[in-house]
Amino acid sequence: MPRQDAPVTIGQIAAHLGVNKSTVSRAMDPARRHMISAELLQKVEAAAKQLGWEPNRAAATLSTGRSRTVGVLFPDITNPLFPPILRGIEDGLEPAGYFALLANTARSDEATHQAVAQMRQQRVDGFLIASATRDDDWVRGLHKTGSAIVLVNRTDGRGELPAVLSDDLLGMRLAVEHLAGLGHRHIVHLAGPGHFSTGMTRRLGFEQALRERGLEPAGIVECPAYSIEAGVAATTALLEGSGRRRSRPSFTAIVAANDLIALGALQVLKARGVAVPEQVSLIGHNDMPLLDQISPPLTSIRIQHYEMGFRAARLLLEALSDTPGSSAATVLLRPALIERASTREPPA
Repeated sequence: MPRQDAPVTIGQIAAHLGVNKSTVSRAMDPARRHMISAELLQKVEAAAKQLGWEPNRAAATLSTGRSRTVGVLFPDITNPLFPPILRGIEDGLEPAGYFALLANTARSDEATHQAVAQMRQQRVDGFLIASATRDDDWVRGLHKTGSAIVLVNRTDGRGELPAVLSDDLLGMRLAVEHLAGLGHRHIVHLAGPGHFSTGMTRRLGFEQALRERGLEPAGIVECPAYSIEAGVAATTALLEGSGRRRSRPSFTAIVAANDLIALGALQVLKARGVAVPEQVSLIGHNDMPLLDQISPPLTSIRIQHYEMGFRAARLLLEALSDTPGSSAATVLLRPALIERASTREPPA
């Protein structure tokens, strides 16, 4: 048995099993383990666990030029949208022996630049970025260094980088068609930040869906952030108009760019005595957890959070393996309308 204070080596595992060192090396490499039999692989893994072997990532980086680490940048990890995306990323990376190095970039641009610099010092093999804005200079600069990049729930606005995102045009069409089918004709949109591709695309989708129905927006207010506070401010502006408080809203439905904005809208409507959905119907976007527990339960556009993270991870691994055709792929995932009690026909 190896000394308790010394790391166990691949050579020691090979000697323990009476096999060649190269066989154990292949078994420990996710990219090469298919080269040995399942029975032998099981024996190697059991021996490694028994002896307490742990992979030496620093040595592997030096020998292969790969750290098997991926940098993941999220704009705000406290947003319920992102944990299931992260779970999908981890599950997508794990079979290939990669793990995610996570950074939260909500604080400032400087925090983003610092996170990217530290990740590059850690020799990450690529980046999964959910914090990109449209025409983001730092993303373009990172791309010019040759780094493999896949965008998550965002695009760069130029189509230069591969991305995995929800079909936001379809999501807005589903929301508008649902409300129009109930009889609504006066629908407003609480838009997301225009510097995010999601904010711009969802707004365009809302306007396009209305035009297809022969309708015009009853109002559009752009929120500076995807937050409850931004939803509160936008809804207050809608209700007060030009500084004048309305006794009754001039619209019968709100389509919010995300669920947090919708929750802010719901808060203001309740405080002003506007009944949801009896007077105003409300739809969110993302279908984050626990929306069925609020009062009233919120109708929302469900996006495939986990699948988004998983597909982005696999797309990045394809890029790292130089798979032909993987350089600029964009994957659109289909959303679905989840109808709950916050929508109904408009008041007579």
